[in-house]
Amino acid sequence: MATTDAPRTVRSDVPARIDRLPWSRFHWLVVVALGVAWILDGIEVQMAASISSVLQDRATLHLSTSAVTWTVSIYLLGEVVGALWFGRLSDKLGRRKLFLITLGIYLVANGLAGFSWNLWVFLLLRFIAGMGIGGEYAAINSAIDELIPAKYRGRVDIAINGTYWAGAALAAAAQLVLLNPDILPKDIGWRICLFVGPIIGIAIWRLRRHVPESPRWLLTHGRAEEAERVIEEIEAGLPNEALEELGDEHMVEVRPTDSVTYRKIAGVMLREFPRRSVLGFTLMVTQSFLYNAIFFTYGLVLAHFYGVPDDKIPYYFFPFAIGNLLGPLTIGHLFDTWGRRKMIAGTYIVSAVILAVSGYLFWAGALNAVTQTVLWCVVFFLASAGASSAYLTVSEIFPLELRAQAISFFFAIAQLCGGVVAPKVFGALIGEGTDRGPLFWGYVVGGVIMLVGGLVAAWLGVDAERKSLEDVARPLSMVTPAKSAAAADG
Repeated sequence: MATTDAPRTVRSDVPARIDRLPWSRFHWLVVVALGVAWILDGIEVQMAASISSVLQDRATLHLSTSAVTWTVSIYLLGEVVGALWFGRLSDKLGRRKLFLITLGIYLVANGLAGFSWNLWVFLLLRFIAGMGIGGEYAAINSAIDELIPAKYRGRVDIAINGTYWAGAALAAAAQLVLLNPDILPKDIGWRICLFVGPIIGIAIWRLRRHVPESPRWLLTHGRAEEAERVIEEIEAGLPNEALEELGDEHMVEVRPTDSVTYRKIAGVMLREFPRRSVLGFTLMVTQSFLYNAIFFTYGLVLAHFYGVPDDKIPYYFFPFAIGNLLGPLTIGHLFDTWGRRKMIAGTYIVSAVILAVSGYLFWAGALNAVTQTVLWCVVFFLASAGASSAYLTVSEIFPLELRAQAISFFFAIAQLCGGVVAPKVFGALIGEGTDRGPLFWGYVVGGVIMLVGGLVAAWLGVDAERKSLEDVARPLSMVTPAKSAAAADG
């Protein structure tokens, strides 16, 4: 039981009690209720790519090519703004408040976007919906890492991040029906597409209300009794023999704080953890560049270089999405057993090499649409797990008081560098599809960028596997460290 030793100091074993928990129904609740954020984002990005050409039709909003490009970019920009804004609030007000608010914002804005009558209304609502999803990334990653026991944290985080592709595959399946003019009128089908995500969100809303506030966050914000009550409720559903005894060495001493200034955040990230900041920046930017470069242009490559009709492209997307989904689900446990550093470096480096080889075969004319898709599946089977591990890394290597803000900061940089720059660069390299040379060099550059990410992971990686979050990065409010907390950057 937490006790007060001094007016501003609390002793507690709550973090250790979270990490000793066996896997239970509570953890499945966390996974399902919170993990849906990535599925929703996968749906939204795929739907945006799918309805772009439909929005140019006279029967719909009749947008220009430039305007259609803005509809995609404005959603990504909303994600950046939402991540930064709600990330700050998540660290200040709590994970639970924010993951309820951000889901609500997304549901309302995206649902209303389906009723848009002109470009400006559509852009505004898509921006707001993007803010909701961007805020989800910061609040949800923080909550998941703080609620999942250390021995499961890596595989769970990586698997949940990988479900983005389940959403993308679901959207691709839905669009085969909703965007088929023989089934639905064009001006109806694209609007219904925008309701798919909110329908799933509404279904999950009641579940999410049962997910408690992070006991770790409560403890560091002076709400020790609430933290104790939450962990007791979780333990109440377990047999006593499932819980190992904890000694005094598992107690931590915390001096609660309400908020952290931007100056303090900068000091922590740049002075106390400069190596970790370089690691987080590199992993997030390199994976984002590669993913957005390939994902937003795969249809153009299939159409321009292999002559695949527009209505057939979704069939090639399915195996691509499944490969991306299977990677995190099948090898995610290795990040907890083999270790973070080995697996992150390995997935980045091997996927970079395969991408370069596939680029050469593409340039040599040795591939067709099917074999090109097969190679992409192999590349992103590994790259998807690596990309998910980038989110895992930035969510566990910084102190709890600024965890959500660290996630939002690196996410924003990655989106701006990868989400905005990469598709435009690769789109220019594709051109009219008459010369394979420029795109080949683009693949080479993409491979080199991923290779850099892998080498940095091998050099600066943090061995966080199966360790308590307090051992990986001691909270700023912690007076006495956990039993093996690192004292310096590593």
